[in-house]
Amino acid sequence: MVFQVRGRLVFAGAVITAAGFAGAAAEDEIVVTGERRAQAAKYAPASISALDGHELARISPDHASEALARAAGVLIHRGSGQEHLTAIRSPVLTGGAGAGSFLFLENGVPLRSAGFANVNALFEAHSEIAASIEVVRGPSGALYGANAIHGVVNVLTPAPEEVLSARLSFSGDTVERFKGSAALSGSFGRHGAWAGVSLLSEGGYRDATGVDQQKATLRHDFNGNAVSVKTIFSAVNLNQETGGFVVGPDAYKDPLLRRGNLNPEAFRDARSVRLSSRVDIDAGENTTFSVTPFARWTDQSFLLHFFPSKALEENGHWSIGAQTAFYAGRSDDLSFIAGVDWERTEGYLREVQSIPTIGTFTQGVHYDYEVAAFAVSPFVQASFALSDRLRAVLAARLDWTRYDYDARTPAGSVGRFLRPPDAVDSFVTASPKASLLYDVAGGVLRASYARGARPPQTTDLYRLQPSQTSNAARPEFIDAFEIGWRGAPHDRVSIDAAAYFMAKKNFFFRDADGFNVNDGRTRHVGVEVEATMRASDDLTLDANVAWGRHTYRFDRPVVSPVQQGEAIRKGDDVDTAPRWLAGGRLLWTPGPFSAEAEWLYVSGYFTDAANTRTYPGHHLVNLRAAYDVADGLALYVTARNLADKLYAERADVAFGEDRYFPGEERTISVGIAAEF
Repeated sequence: MVFQVRGRLVFAGAVITAAGFAGAAAEDEIVVTGERRAQAAKYAPASISALDGHELARISPDHASEALARAAGVLIHRGSGQEHLTAIRSPVLTGGAGAGSFLFLENGVPLRSAGFANVNALFEAHSEIAASIEVVRGPSGALYGANAIHGVVNVLTPAPEEVLSARLSFSGDTVERFKGSAALSGSFGRHGAWAGVSLLSEGGYRDATGVDQQKATLRHDFNGNAVSVKTIFSAVNLNQETGGFVVGPDAYKDPLLRRGNLNPEAFRDARSVRLSSRVDIDAGENTTFSVTPFARWTDQSFLLHFFPSKALEENGHWSIGAQTAFYAGRSDDLSFIAGVDWERTEGYLREVQSIPTIGTFTQGVHYDYEVAAFAVSPFVQASFALSDRLRAVLAARLDWTRYDYDARTPAGSVGRFLRPPDAVDSFVTASPKASLLYDVAGGVLRASYARGARPPQTTDLYRLQPSQTSNAARPEFIDAFEIGWRGAPHDRVSIDAAAYFMAKKNFFFRDADGFNVNDGRTRHVGVEVEATMRASDDLTLDANVAWGRHTYRFDRPVVSPVQQGEAIRKGDDVDTAPRWLAGGRLLWTPGPFSAEAEWLYVSGYFTDAANTRTYPGHHLVNLRAAYDVADGLALYVTARNLADKLYAERADVAFGEDRYFPGEERTISVGIAAEF
C-alpha cells in the first residue's frame, strides 16, 4: 500500500497517513525476506504477506497478534501478558514444536539460536516500532535454515530519515494499559542514525496480570561508494505477572471466572540483547558480497505454574555468528546467491522445585545442564529465465548442528525427571526448493516444491522423563507443494492467492500419557487469499481469508483413563486447528480524518486430540479513528472488541478439564502523537 500524506499521525517512526490512499499494484510492493535482500514481491517464489509501517502505526497493536491477524493463514493465540502461541499454515503449536517450527527474525537475523527457541519469541522483537513486518507462509529453509518448517516472521527496523526529526506518542485505555514511544532520526552526509524506544505498563484486565516492558533500538547506516553498513542494536526487558487458564466448561463466558486468576504467584521475567552489522560490498557488474556478523544474549526466569511442582525455570543463552551471501547477476536472464551461515552458542537450563514433594514432583533440583552448540549452513540459489515469460528458481541448504550436552547434576531418575548423562549429538538436514514463475493475466503464477527441516530442540533431547529413553527426538521434515498467483487484474485491485499441500514426518511431541512421540505424522492442506480493492480515492477495502485442514496421519492410543480424550486416530483434526480464518477492513480517509472498521473471524475447532470437545469460534469487530488537529499533531482512538464479545483467545483440554485464556472485553484506547 502507498499513501499520500495530507496529515500526520505518528507512531514511533512510522507516519499514519490520515487521508489520500493512493493504491499500489502488486508489482510495486518490495519485500526483503524472500532473498535476504530487497526484491519485488510479485516475483518472490513464496507466499509473503507484508505489513508496512503505515498500517502498523494505524493498528498500534497492544500485542503482535493484532498485526499478524491480517496475514492469511496466520493465527496467534494470545496468552497472558505478552505471551503467545503461533500457527502459520498449521495448528497452534505448543512446547518444543511451537518453539521450533517457526523462524522469528529481526532484520533477517534469528532472534534466537536454533535449538534454543522460545515459544513466546515475538515479545523479544521490537515490533512496536517496526518499519514493516513480513510473513513467509510455508517452509523457508532453503535460505533461512532450521526452524523455518511452517513459516518465517521478519520484523524490520526503520531506516534513518534524510532530515532530522523526532516523534512521540502516548496512549492509555480502559484496562489501565499505558503505552509510550519515542523516535529520533536523521542523516548527516554518508551517515544516518535512528533511535527508538517503546514502553508498556498495564495493570491487566485479569487479577494479578500486570506487565511492564521496555524496548530500545539503535541503528546506524553508512553508505559509501562501494560499501554500505547497517548496524543495529536492540534490547528488551519484560516483567510480567502471569495469569493461568480459567478452568471449567465455557468458563471464558463467566464474567467473574474470566477476570480471575488461579495462579497469582506466577510470573515471567525476560531480558535480551542483540547486535548485528550487515556489510554489503559492491564488486561491480551486478555482483555484491554481504556479511552480517551478529551477537545475541537472552536470559529469562518464570514459574511453571501449570505443573503441580510450581517449579522455577531459568534458561538463557549467548551466541556469536555470521551470515554471508554472494549475489551475482541481477538481470532477467540469470541471478545467483550462495553463502554460508554459522553460529556458536552456549546455553543453560535449570529447574528447581521449592515446595515439598507432591507425588512424583520431587522437591529440589529437577534439571541443571549446559549445552554448547555449533551450526554451519551452506546454501545456494539460482534464478534463470526459461523463456520470455517463464522463470525457474532452484535453491538448497544444508544444516549441520552439533550439541555438546553437559549435565551439572548426577545422571539418572529423580521422581518423574530423567537427567541423561553427558552426550554429544549432531544432526544433518537438507532443505531443497524448486519454483516456476510464469507471467500471466496481469500477474505471476507460481508453483513450487519445498522441504523444511527442524533439528530437535535441546529441551527435546535433554529434558526427559524416565519413560522417554527409547524415543529420542529426531529431525522433523515437511514436504510442501504450492501453487499461487499474485498480481493486479485491475489498477484498483490486487490479489495474492495460494493453495498448498504439506506432509510432515517425525513430528515430535509429548502425548497425554507423558511419553515422547518421535515419529508422528501430520498433513496440512489449505487455500489462502489476500485482496485489496480501492473503491475510491478515500475508500479502500482489504481482506484475507484462509481455509485449512490439519490432520493426524497416524494412530496413538492413550492408556491413562483421565486422558482418554487425547487418543489420536489417523484422519482426525489436530487439536486447536480452526479450519477457517478471515478478516476484513474498510479504510476511509476523507481529508485530515481517517477511520478503519475491522472484522475478524476464527472458526470453531477441536480442543482435544480425539475430536470430542470443541470451541465454537468467534467474530470480533474493532474500530480505529484518527484526526489531525494541527500540522504534526494528531489524536486517535481505538475501540477493540466493540460488541463486547465474551470469547477465548485459546481453548484446550488438559487432564480431562476444559481450559481457556479469556479474551479481553471491550476496551477503548485514546492517544496522541506528534512529530517535530
